[in-house]
This record gives sequence, structure tokens and C-alpha cells, in this order.
Amino acid sequence: MGEVRLLKAEMERLLDFLRAVNNSRGSAQVQEFAWIRQIRDATYDASNTIGEAEYIRRRNRLKKGLLGAISRYSQLPSDLVKLHNVYVQCKRVRRRISKIFQSLNSFVNLGIGAIRVGRTEEEFEPDHGPVCQPFEDDIVVGFQIEFNEIVEKLLEKQENNLSVISIVGMGGAGKTTLARKVCSSPIIKEHFGTILWVKGIDLISKIMKQIMEPGNESREINQKEYKMRTKIHDFLLKKRYLVVLDDVWQTNAWDKINDVVKVFPDVNNSSRVLLTTRKEDVANHIQMPTHVYDLQFLDDEKSWELFRNKALPSYKRSMVHDLDVFEDLGRKLAKKCNGLPLALTVLGGYLSKNLSVEAWKDIIEGCALTEEGEMMGKILARSYNDLPNHYLKSCFLYFSAFPEDHMMCVPDLIGLWISEGFIPETRTYSLEETARKYVTELAQRNLVQVVHRSRVHGCIERIQIHDIFLHGWCIKEARDGFLDVINKTAGKAGESSSITLKAYRTSFQNFYDHEILQETPNLQTLLGFSLPSMSLMPDVKFLRVLHIENSSLKDFSRKIAGYIHLRCLRLRRCEHVVLPSSISQLIFLQTVDLRDTQLDLGVPYSMWDIPSLKHVYLESQFSAPWNRRKKGIQTLSLNIPRYSNCFQSDFAKLLRQMAQLTTLHLDMRDIPEDIIKTLSKMPRLVELYLDRFDRIDKLPDSQHFSQNLRDLVLIAAHLRQDPMPVLEKLPNLMVLRIQGYDGGESIYCSTDGFPRLQELELKLFSIIKWRIKVRAMPRLSYLTLRCCQEMPVLPLDFLNLPSLKELKLDGMPQITSDQTTYRELERKGCKVMKCF
Repeated sequence: MGEVRLLKAEMERLLDFLRAVNNSRGSAQVQEFAWIRQIRDATYDASNTIGEAEYIRRRNRLKKGLLGAISRYSQLPSDLVKLHNVYVQCKRVRRRISKIFQSLNSFVNLGIGAIRVGRTEEEFEPDHGPVCQPFEDDIVVGFQIEFNEIVEKLLEKQENNLSVISIVGMGGAGKTTLARKVCSSPIIKEHFGTILWVKGIDLISKIMKQIMEPGNESREINQKEYKMRTKIHDFLLKKRYLVVLDDVWQTNAWDKINDVVKVFPDVNNSSRVLLTTRKEDVANHIQMPTHVYDLQFLDDEKSWELFRNKALPSYKRSMVHDLDVFEDLGRKLAKKCNGLPLALTVLGGYLSKNLSVEAWKDIIEGCALTEEGEMMGKILARSYNDLPNHYLKSCFLYFSAFPEDHMMCVPDLIGLWISEGFIPETRTYSLEETARKYVTELAQRNLVQVVHRSRVHGCIERIQIHDIFLHGWCIKEARDGFLDVINKTAGKAGESSSITLKAYRTSFQNFYDHEILQETPNLQTLLGFSLPSMSLMPDVKFLRVLHIENSSLKDFSRKIAGYIHLRCLRLRRCEHVVLPSSISQLIFLQTVDLRDTQLDLGVPYSMWDIPSLKHVYLESQFSAPWNRRKKGIQTLSLNIPRYSNCFQSDFAKLLRQMAQLTTLHLDMRDIPEDIIKTLSKMPRLVELYLDRFDRIDKLPDSQHFSQNLRDLVLIAAHLRQDPMPVLEKLPNLMVLRIQGYDGGESIYCSTDGFPRLQELELKLFSIIKWRIKVRAMPRLSYLTLRCCQEMPVLPLDFLNLPSLKELKLDGMPQITSDQTTYRELERKGCKVMKCF
């Protein structure tokens, strides 16, 4: 394997060069593209060759004992042929690399192509200040009047007929984010029983997906258009609804939606449609009561207010010398953005990381920005080139792989980044921790929008990229050798030109072309979204990431076993999926995510033999092979139906072997009570979700739970013993949701109990009294009581909770605002909310 080691060293030289090039993108000349393309192709060839050698080595190491030795010897002739081919390939790639560097040295000696070396990962430390508020909050900074007027119009009592409110403005003006802020307003959520959000194209199908029960979407969507329209009409007929039609371009879109069947019924109950568009004639074309809000650019003062919030956040202002100088320069820069919120936000995020007078002056003196599109392009290029290293740049460009307006779950995104090799190993942080830092850095720079964050842990949970400029800019930049986007509009527009770098990643979005895969046999990443029919190519053997959503797959089981380099297999809401027993050959596979995908034949036992398997998400028929390897699994999420007592016994044995688990989500009917006893075998468990038990007579003592447990959800039909004395002793518990206590009339929390608990939800607790001693739950901020209808009044002991900010009462009409505890909580500043 000496040639492989030499090739690894050569590949590191290539990677160093590419990293340096990536740090100086924007200055490359046309002549440089030939070398960049050759070096990048050689790097992928080297990586694939090294991967084949590593696969043979790992596979043989797994074959132990007598049977393993027999298997190794039986495959020896075949392995020798493969190793010889690897040797020949290594020699060929090394010769190719040598020629490239000889040519490159001549090129550099001519004085062309100077390359700036960027910061290394160890030197990169992100800003540890708070992440700026979501972009939606910033929009209200400039459009508070419009926000109030739109909310008022949506709630107008005098207008019972169905009406349309339209927000009109150019791209980047804040239409979508203003609409999203309106829809997230508590008063809007309370007023409308149903809120649907659909975007631009394929409106009927997207509405159907939102109104169907989980698991029935694919079957319903395949019905004829007439039936789909009728089903939507009948669903909305019983609701007071708000439908958001976002980013509508065609004037006849409304006519198409209501063709043949009137999809949005008018039942005189004040239902509304909120429409966003860049074209005023689209808003005016609708033949029904319509109110149009033309979103104007921000004036100078509002522009400065928004820009200051981003470029000079409050936590930095005290550390800035010559603040007056920065404010003077900032007002000039804000004015250059011509009142466009997106430009103000992104430029402010960029300059918050470059707090030097020279950097601010450079933009003022060097940017003659007139056209909005040209202005945004320059700002985005500056922000991108300023990212600290090539890893973070790759993470940002990866957003081009997802469809426009796609909401991304941060843990899922991090899993993809790690599988792609975008997250470097460091001495200080785990891969996941570094990836979280990257998410925070992109949010602080306002290159992504924070859609949702944990109010307890503070971590960012869901993000989006702006659908107009940022997403389009990412796609354009990614096509220079990073990733090709293939969709209905572009078709093969992502295909490489003579000076554009060939990409080794492809994303099909609402469009699939079999020929494109045939042209890219060395593809390493394949993503697909909403593909009516997709067939994998057996020749795409170097694939490392396969991520498919809302699609129908052909011949999946016959081809997946050939992808021996696969790290991440994620199929969400897909049809016709069969996992073959040969999946055990994918010995590099770390993630299997099949949420909302029903397997036709269940999960093969052999899947558990994959040695590198870490994260498993299943929603299907399930077998419990307790005698298989499962020691390295860190995340297990199962949504499975009822099984026999025999299965339950094997399942408990399965869990006892997973000592490395940090996250366990179990959603099944009638979880056996013995499952709780297995928790003592999981000392690293941080997040636990169990839904649901038929009954639990007694929780085990607190020492049988992981002392690292932070989040716990426990759902039972009958919980016989007060759970508080056990759970209050968990030292790190921060979030607790528990349901189904009916074992007595009271529960009790003792002094110093729940020392770190911040969020607590009790549902279906049949209690009359709740005693809370002084110093119990000292950090509790959010308390929710759902359907605890036997509790006649709020306990006076709630006044012993010093940190309580919010009390939510759901389905508890017996609690009234004239009760003493209710009034005292509000007087102390606690927000008390009631919903039914």
C-alpha cells in the first residue's frame, strides 16, 4: 500500500492548492481555469482511488475468526486484481499530478496567478456575541406601519367576505419576510384556524401536502387535478383560513387556481388570502376585494437604523474606538444601499466582522453602486470572499443544493456537511460542535435567516437562505466546479462550459434527466427534490451522499449496494424503497435516514452489521436483531407499529447494547414498561423521547437515568406514581414534557429540585394540588399546562418560581383571570396565555 500513502501525500498538496485558490476566488484569470480544473479532477480521482484501497482493507479487517479467514481466502484472487488496479491507478494519478505541478510552477514563475492564503481552521474563531435576530424582525424595523396595517386588515370584522391582501415590491424588498412575520404573529395564529403557506409554482400540489394527514400525501397527490381541487375546497369550507401565496409571477395564477373548481371558498367567515408578488398587475388582476400594499424602499433614517443593528450591534458598540467615526461612515454606507433591506442586512453583517475604518472607507470609495442587482452582487461577493476559510465557503455554497425557500433543519444540514468533508477535525471541538459554530457564523453575517431557535438551549434549529438574491447568487457561484443545479427552468443550464469547472455534486429540483447522470460517472453527491420518477445509475459508484425528498425511486434495491463509498443515505417521503440485505456492504455508511418513508419489505437484519453506522432514523416495519453489532450508534429514532411480546423482549436487548446513544426517539404503540429499565445502560443519553406507554406503575430511581439527560419527553396513558420526586434529581435536565399522570390528587416538587429546568409541560395530569417548595425549579422560565381540568385554581406556589416568564394554559377553561395567583403572576411580569 506504499503507492496509496504516496498518493495521499500528493492529494494533500492538491488540496492545499485548491484551498488557497478558493480563498482568492474572484481574481482568477481565464488561463488559471485550466489548471484549477485539472487539479480538481486529479483530486477527485486520487480520493476515489484511495477510497477503493481503504474499502478492501476495512472489509477484510471485519472478517474475523475461521469463517472470516475462509471468506478472505476465497476473495483473495479478486482482491489481488483490484489491488493491482489500484496500484496502476495510483501510479497514473501521481504522474498526472506531477505534470500539473510542473506546468503550474512555470505559470507562477511568470508572475501570474498570485494566490492569497486564507486563515486556517485553528486560527478561525467566530464572534461569540449573540446571533442577530431573524431577518423577519429586522423587516419590522423599517415596515412597522405596513405590518400593523396588514394585521389590522386581515382581522377586519366588517369585511366578512373572502378578500385578498397583496404585498408588492422588488426582489429583496422584504415581501416574503414581512408576510412570514405577519403569519407568526400570535393574534393572527389565534384568529385563523388554518394557515397555509405555498410558493409560486405547483400551488395545488403544495396545498394538498399541507392539508393531508401524514403518510397519505403521496397517495392523495397522485389523484386527478379535479379531485385535488375538490378536496382542498371541502377542507377549507369548514375553516376560517389564511392562505399565503408567496412570490406569484403570473397574472393568471389566481384564475388557474380557481379553474373548474373554486379552490378557495367564500363562506362569509372572514377568511383571507395574503399574496406577495414583484408585479403590480398580478395583484390588480384578481377579481375580488383586493387591498394592495406597495412596499417602498426604506428612507435614510430607517436604513441607518437597520444597518446599525447589523454592523454595530449593541454588544460590540462599547468595544469600538472612534464610534462617532464609524457612525458617520455607516450612514454613508447605508445610503448607498438605496433603502433595500436585504442589502442593508448583508452588508451590515459583513462589516460587523470588519470593524476597521479602512475597510469601511474602502467600500465607500470603491463601490459606485447604482443598479440594485449589481449592488447586491458586489455585496454578496464581498461577504462570501470574507468568509474565514474554504470550509465555511463550501458550507455556504451548499445551500444552492436545496430548492428555493427550502427550510433546513440544522442537525440534518450538519450531517450532510460532515459527510461531504466540509467540517475539519480540530483538537478543541467535535465535528458537530465546529459545524454549529459555522451555522452561528453564517447567521451573524446575515448570510442565512434564522427561522427557529431553541428558547432554552439557545441553539439555532432551523434556517433558510433568502430566496431571491442569495439563493440565486449561490447557484451561480456553485456552478464553477462546486455543484450543479438542474431544475425545470434551467434544464441542463448547469452543464459545464469550456471555462466552467465540472462539478462532482448535482441537485435535481422538480426535474430529472437520466442522461446527466450518465455523463458524470465520478459523481460524489446526488440530491433530488420532488422527482416524479428517478432511477439510480449503477455506474455512479463513487457516490458519498444520497439525499432524496418527495420522490419515487426505481430499482433502488438493485443499485444501492454498489455505492460502497456512501456515507449518508437520506430518503424522506419517498416511494418504492426496498433496503436489500446487501446494504451491509456499505461499510463507510454513517447515516441512514428514512423518516416518512415506508419500506416495502422492512429493515434487513444486515443493516445493523455496518460498523460505521452512527445515526439511524426509521419509520417502517422493524425487526429487533439484538445479536448484531450496534455499539457505535449515537442516534436512534424509530416510528414503528405495535409488535408482539417476543419483539418487545428482543427490542429491550437491542437497546441494552447501545451504550453510545446520545439521542433516543421512540414512537410506537404500547411501549413495554421494561424499556425504561434499559436507560441505565445509556450513560451518555442527552435527549430522550418515549411515546407512548400504556401504563407505567413506577419510574426507576433517578440514578438509573443518564445524569447527562437534558431533554425528556415521556408520554403515557396511565402514570401511576408522582414522577416529580424522581425526575427532579436529574442535575442537567432543562426541558421536560410529560403526559398521563392519574395516580393521585397531587404532585410535589421539593427544595432544590430541578436545579436547571427551564421549560416544563404537563398534559392530562389529573391533579387538584401541586406543591412547590421554595428554591424548587429556580430557573423555570416556561410552563405549559394542557388539559389539566381537575385543577380548580392555579397553585399559590407558582409565586415561588422566581424566573417564570410565561405560563400557557391550554384546554383549561376553569382557570380565570380573576383568580389570585393569575393576577399576581401578571403583576410580577409573567405572561399568562389561555387557548382552547
